[in-house]
This record gives sequence, structure tokens and C-alpha cells, in this order.
Amino acid sequence: MGKLWTLITQLHSIAGPVVTLLYPLYASVVAIESQSKLDDEQWLAYWIIYSFLSLAEMVFQPVLDWIPIWYDVKLLTVAWLVLPQFEGASYLYERFVREHIRKYITEREHLQYHPQQSKKKKFVEFVTPKKGDQEAY
Repeated sequence: MGKLWTLITQLHSIAGPVVTLLYPLYASVVAIESQSKLDDEQWLAYWIIYSFLSLAEMVFQPVLDWIPIWYDVKLLTVAWLVLPQFEGASYLYERFVREHIRKYITEREHLQYHPQQSKKKKFVEFVTPKKGDQEAY
């Protein structure tokens, strides 16, 4: 039983990097080389969500240390994101991320096409003296 348990724990520790990094890297390269845009969206969505998950994990690491099954939950979640049968990354991106990104892009485009409303321009106008103000000195 001791050797079997050691094998299981070693496979468990290898499964994480394979599922979270190696397979997604391989699939991303294949997606870039393919003509289809759908697989590109799946893997871009995966990397966006995986990055967010990694950042959240770094921030909440002290709390997550107290949850003994965290690594297993993370591994299952990432497997759901990665596996083509589920396309979890595309699903999460469509459901939750896209609306926030579009809001940000819309605001940025609005400021780009209406520069008089830009905060930067307002600040520059506030800081630079007017022609009449310089004559008073």
C-alpha cells in the first residue's frame, strides 16, 4: 500500500502542471496554427480566467491554506476550463467577463472620440495658465 500511495501522490502532483499549463500551452499553439477562430477564443479565454484564478489564489493564499481540499477543487475546476468537452473557459468568459470588458472598452472609446470630456485634458487645462493669467504676474 505504501508504494501505491506514493505513486498516487506523485501522479497527483504531476497532474496539476500538466492540466493547468502543459496541455493548455500545447492546445494554444495548435489553435494559433489552425484556421478556426473558435479555438483561439477558447484558449484566450482560458488564459484570461487562469490568470485571474492565479492572482486570486496568491491574494487568498493564507485562507486557502486552511482548506485541505483546495488543490483538488482547483484541479477539477481547471480541468473543466480546459477540457474541450466542456469548454468551461469560453462559458465563463461569455457569461461573466465579456460584459465587464465591453463596458471598459465602450468607456475608453467614448473618451477617445470625445476628447473634450477626457480627464487628462481637463487636468492639463487646469494646470496650464491661461493667456490672461500670465499677464497678471
